Formats: sequence, structure tokens, C-alpha cells
Amino acid sequence: MSTDVATAPKLTAKDFATDQEVRWCPGCGDYSILAQVQRVMPDLGIPKENIAIISGIGCSSRFPYYMNTFGMHSIHGRATAIASGLKASRPELSVWIVSGDGDSMSIGGNHTIHLLRRNLDVNLMVFNNQIYGLTKGQYSPTSETNKITKSTPMGSIDHPFNPLALAMGADATFIARSMDRDPKHLQETLKRAHGHKGTSFVEIYQNCNIFNDGAFEIFTEKGTKADEVLFLEHGQPMIFGAEKNKGVRLNGFTPEVVTLGEGFTADDLWVHDEHDIFKAQILVRLFDDPRTPGHLPRPFGVFYQTDRPCYEDVMAMQLEEAVAKKGKGNLAKLLRGNETWEILG
Repeated sequence: MSTDVATAPKLTAKDFATDQEVRWCPGCGDYSILAQVQRVMPDLGIPKENIAIISGIGCSSRFPYYMNTFGMHSIHGRATAIASGLKASRPELSVWIVSGDGDSMSIGGNHTIHLLRRNLDVNLMVFNNQIYGLTKGQYSPTSETNKITKSTPMGSIDHPFNPLALAMGADATFIARSMDRDPKHLQETLKRAHGHKGTSFVEIYQNCNIFNDGAFEIFTEKGTKADEVLFLEHGQPMIFGAEKNKGVRLNGFTPEVVTLGEGFTADDLWVHDEHDIFKAQILVRLFDDPRTPGHLPRPFGVFYQTDRPCYEDVMAMQLEEAVAKKGKGNLAKLLRGNETWEILG
């Protein structure tokens, strides 16, 4: 790992771009996410050779080709497993995992939940477009019920995953949500994820303008965003709306929308606490269909974070203890075991 960081020249976003042709569909939300990652990387102060980006399979998983760092375009659903092995063997590296909702929630779902519970110090970005884009428009684990696609011509009968609720159930230590069409918010979220010691899970709403165009339009468009999006700020009351006159309060354990000035003030509202695991479990469930009357706004930002020992640190301690007690191992002897023999003559 490079140690002379202080004397190294200041990097720019261009330093993290490769000479490869970016091969996403014109208008794809992945372009914005790539741009924000490239803009954030110089601010992290990490030499390019100490960054590794690991992806699985899907449109999002072409990411490593476009980042001028080390990386690996791996296999379907296994990016989290490969990244785990890399971080365990090279804990000094900054490891970023790029995955889609199909890659991470379907074939890779098992690997995702175990990465979260183990809590390696890596960053998992899940590009959620609620569709399988690379394989041309089948419904995904996050597609809404009754979704008509090539694989569900009469509408999907599956109940969709809520990715943040899944992460919460797997005891993730950092859970956040952002979107492709809010560059500033996405940049800040990625910086927060990097600063967390442990596995950071960041869901990014990403528009697939070919197979699922406008899936998140109500949250991203200027005319509706203010009334539909609740931006979370630690220690601040949950206020939203174009006029900043709406808020979310807890009526017992039930969140409800109130109008400020109509019997309620900011003092009555739910104050966000990133470290409250019980309220975080309520918060990730603010997942109403925005087409239904009386629905709650969709939260964006850091939902929850906590401190827990990282897997690779505990593993290193165990190895040190084993060496101290038993000395260095003998690989050849281990492979031979006690049940081998030699044939003479």
C-alpha cells in the first residue's frame, strides 16, 4: 500500500476515468452514478492502486471497465463473495462492490446477506432499477406486484423485496438510499459510506430508460420530488414538502404525515437518529406505493449506522493468536494429514 499520500499530486475525476468506451444505453442512470463516483474518489485521498471495484453481472457490473483503478468483473451474484475474499486477504484496500437489484437480490441474495452480517469493511452499491436490463426487460426481485414484462405478460405475482428492510434484517451496520438524478446527495452519501468502518449498504434508485423508464420519476422530477421525498438528516425533524410545511411524526409506533401550522409544529415531529435501531426498523418500512392516497413520503439518506467489529480485523486477531500459540503452520503437513502412506519398492 502506498504510504506517501501527503506528497502525492491531487487527483481529479479525470484521473479515475479510463479510455474505454462507456457502453450503456444513452440516457441510462448509470452514467450519472459513474460520474459521481469518479468525482468523489479524489476527495477520499486514496491512491488509485489501493482501490478495487468488484462487480457481478448486469448493466451496472460493467463499472470496473470505466474506473481507472483495480477491479474485477466477476460472475453473477458473486461479487460480494469475491470482494469478501479480497478484503480478508488485503484489508488495507478500499473495496467497492457494484451490483444491480437482480444481481444482489436474486442469484446473489444469499451472498449479500452474509456479507452484511459479517461486516467486512467494504462498500456495496446496489443499482436498483426494478428490472433486469442486461437480459432485456424481465421482472426483478424489486419489481412491483402486477409488473408486466417479457417474463410476466400477465403481471408479476411476486411480492417485491424492500432492499433496505432486507439489509436491516441482516444486521447491516450502515444503511442508506440515494438516487441517480441527485448528484450532490449521491456524492455525500458515498462519502458517508466510505467513512463508515464496516459494510456500507447503499441503494441507488437508477432509471432504466429502455425497459423501465420513469420507475422513480415521482421521486426525481422537480414537480413532484419535494412532496414525495423525505431527506433524512441526523438530529433534525423530518420535514418535507415544496413549502417545507409537511412533516412526519410518530403516533405511538405509527408514522403519520402532518401539516405544520395546523395544530402541529416542528417540535411535534420525529427527530431522525441514525443510531436508533428500533426506529430505523420503522423508517425502512416507509415504502408506500406513491400512487395510493394518504401514502407516506419515501426517505433518502442514511437510515442507520452502528459500530461492530469488522470480520477481517477479528480474523487477523485469530491468526495472530494461533501463531503465538502453535507457531507457523506447515502447509505440506496439513495437506498430508494423518492418513497418508508411502508405497515402497
